[in-house]
Amino acid sequence: PTDEQRLEETHASVHDHYDSRITGGIIMDPSTGAIVALAALPTFDPNTFNTVSDTGIFTNPLVESVFEFGSIMKPLTMAAGIDSGAVGEHTTYYDAGFITRDEAKIYNYDLRGRGRVEMQEVLSQSLNTGAAFVAEKMGFDVFGRYMLNLGFGEETGIDLPGEVPGIVSGLKSGSALDLASASFGQGVAVTPIAMTRALAALANGGTIVTPHVADTIRFPTGITHRAWQEDERRVFQKEHAETVTRMLIKVVDEALWEGKIKMERYSIAAKTGTAQIAKPVGGYYDDRYLHSFFGYFPAHEPRFLIFLFTVEPEGVSYASETLARPFHELTQFLISYYDIPPDR
Repeated sequence: PTDEQRLEETHASVHDHYDSRITGGIIMDPSTGAIVALAALPTFDPNTFNTVSDTGIFTNPLVESVFEFGSIMKPLTMAAGIDSGAVGEHTTYYDAGFITRDEAKIYNYDLRGRGRVEMQEVLSQSLNTGAAFVAEKMGFDVFGRYMLNLGFGEETGIDLPGEVPGIVSGLKSGSALDLASASFGQGVAVTPIAMTRALAALANGGTIVTPHVADTIRFPTGITHRAWQEDERRVFQKEHAETVTRMLIKVVDEALWEGKIKMERYSIAAKTGTAQIAKPVGGYYDDRYLHSFFGYFPAHEPRFLIFLFTVEPEGVSYASETLARPFHELTQFLISYYDIPPDR
């Protein structure tokens, strides 16, 4: 199969097994923004589109829908904290298992505290309190500026129709609760392609690239021009992006599935995300979740970044259960398909 076919097969297995509402994914070259493959379910047959009863299926959720992606935001928060000088890789904080902001309590996913821990554990154990600590050390203005510089709240410029910019009012409110929540991906809703572009800045050394499906447009006259507008803003200094990459490699090598997903000869940087689904009238459902997963490899000079998500999977709690294995299988396929040499 091609990379596109393999991505679609992976989606179908996740979507059907967990009876999800929406499942999607993107494979991108993080250095150039070139889209290698993208797909979403449910889908339709263009030859029989008139038989579709739910016209919402015609929407491309990868560019036309926004989601709160949860803990995959934490590496971006960490990178901003390190780049701004607010924290360092070995900075510690005391994790009591919860914090209170604006009279609301924010808990870690398992309601447990870890005591005094370094920043590595914020990513390895996905600590909401730790992400909030980093954002608060920066302050609202600095944190918000980094997130907006990553492109949240604007269109990416991808050459697909119907793109929407996202909802980022929580980055501008000044509320202590909004700051803490945004640090771990709650209260900020963006498109999958916008999140993929932002995460690519970790992989490519700190710059924002423009995602694109086509490379050039050839006119009947023989004239050609590039199909996308270049955008290479620097958000993080290269050494700070590489610090977070090292931290994410440790997540895969030691924490994710207790290191069982580690590949001995390839460095892989990755992070899971599990987010509550927002209610239309405010607040969050207690029993509906969005699972996400991103990773890039070989981690220090990555050929590909894979971003996967599935909305409201049933009978399962965490993204590590739904998406870690599909990510691993896609990674193995791409390494073989493109004959990528090992880096360790």
